[in-house]
Amino acid sequence: MSQDHDAAFNPTALFEAVKQQSYPNATLYIVATPIGNSADISLRALHLLNIVDAVACEDTRNTAQLLTRYGLHKPLIAAHQHNEHEVAAKLIQRLQAGERIALVSDAGTPAVSDPGAIIVDAVRAAGLRVSPLPGASAAISALSASGLLNDQFYFVGFLPAKAGQRESVLQGLMQVPANLIFYEAPHRILESCQALLQAFGAERRIVFARELSKLFEEIHRCTLAEAAHWLAQDSHREKGEYVVIVEGANPDQADDDLEAKRILTILLAELSVKQAAALAAQITGQKKNALYQMALTMKDQA
Repeated sequence: MSQDHDAAFNPTALFEAVKQQSYPNATLYIVATPIGNSADISLRALHLLNIVDAVACEDTRNTAQLLTRYGLHKPLIAAHQHNEHEVAAKLIQRLQAGERIALVSDAGTPAVSDPGAIIVDAVRAAGLRVSPLPGASAAISALSASGLLNDQFYFVGFLPAKAGQRESVLQGLMQVPANLIFYEAPHRILESCQALLQAFGAERRIVFARELSKLFEEIHRCTLAEAAHWLAQDSHREKGEYVVIVEGANPDQADDDLEAKRILTILLAELSVKQAAALAAQITGQKKNALYQMALTMKDQA
């Protein structure tokens, strides 16, 4: 039985099948790379990285190490958020000359909360081919393991670092029925968790997906009321990149928020933000802190 299984798995034949596919010249290839475990790379990605003329990457040191693991060595072009316009022009010239260029990020799928979107836009605007090689995605990996029952999701990416801007973004997401997917750096995870609690309330569920596909992978689901306590239980939880998923608003909550905004609009015409929030809390039964943040956002947008 085991011999039959061993005979059925033929990596050489798989590689030969990959080689038979078409990889046109004058094409920018968007290549997903592993988010942690270096084994999570596709056969197509390995073949493509072997035949391209150059690799445009977020960090040349990281990409050089990644390619070395696979026995590959290619000319590397630094393409990060500070030089995307300049690099795009150079890549377009090389593509127009018939080269194949791969675009990778440090981990996962390029141009999704990572440098690369400006380059892709410029290459497409120049009338050149862009071809994706799908693979690892931290957001989709976390969502698949979340167990949050919802056919919709809304990818937010990284929240603003400044508190006021972050609160404004979160207020705009309060009524979204889709599950909300965020990326967050470890040094901001506690602060962001508190902001999520203030914006969405204690009862909504949150999923923390930390160090996905790595040795110390951790996926935890709880309510926002319990989130800070879970983070504080282990100092290691302030290390490693996070995907954070917050379940979407239910229809009843969305209706309550609309009514709260209607009441605050009336009250803010005559009262201060603090007074309007306090009175709205008495009228609606909603929490004063959440209404205060909502009123602040409304005042800023007026």
